[in-house]
Amino acid sequence: MTDEPYRWLEAIANRREYIRDQLKGASPVFAFSRPEGILLCGVGVGQSKVFEVYDRHALVTLGHPVDIEKVRQTLIEAAHLEGFTRAPEDVTLRRLLSASLGPLLKNAFEQIFAAPLLIELILAEVGRTPDQDVLVRVGYDGTPRFIKNSIVVAHTNATDEQAAVDWLSAQVQPNAALKDVGRLALRAEGALMSGKPFASPPTEPNPIAKERVIEMAILERIEPNRVHYRSLDASTIS
Repeated sequence: MTDEPYRWLEAIANRREYIRDQLKGASPVFAFSRPEGILLCGVGVGQSKVFEVYDRHALVTLGHPVDIEKVRQTLIEAAHLEGFTRAPEDVTLRRLLSASLGPLLKNAFEQIFAAPLLIELILAEVGRTPDQDVLVRVGYDGTPRFIKNSIVVAHTNATDEQAAVDWLSAQVQPNAALKDVGRLALRAEGALMSGKPFASPPTEPNPIAKERVIEMAILERIEPNRVHYRSLDASTIS
């Protein structure tokens, strides 16, 4: 009986290693808080990475398609229930994380006799001003990190992820057009996927990305209607 806690810790460690191994090679995703709104970018192969969640909320993610869909449906159902029982303005990422998504991911990760959810994600909530935007980096174990920086990257390697954030923070200008921000995201994606250092990332997007689907969407800040989510034509940046 005294060995049980140690066996559980060993199982959790093995679980982390398994998830990271399964996610290895997945294309990173990006979120940028901009004057126009929150820009979301991802590159996929036969599967979507960028999703609308609710009026002011969106999701960009990498992982297994089935697990992505499970998380997406969980968030949508929780957001609509919250909006129905309270008011659409009361739907916030903090409530969705604490009451719905966080417990789902945490339970899936810690139940060592069931399959874990293979997913890494960024959640976005657009505000009236960039200072009111909410960007959250959520790991496969349900741990959220509320990001104060205006740039968020989700990747399978934490060190490379931070390197991408640092490089993008230095490259993205405050008044840059959305298409220019999108191009920088593709350059960062190319560096991450090729394993090249960010001291000199490729001047062109990842060549492999030309065979993939580039997804871009924006949660618009200035919009008279309630729905803020709008898909963008990625061909303008490729």
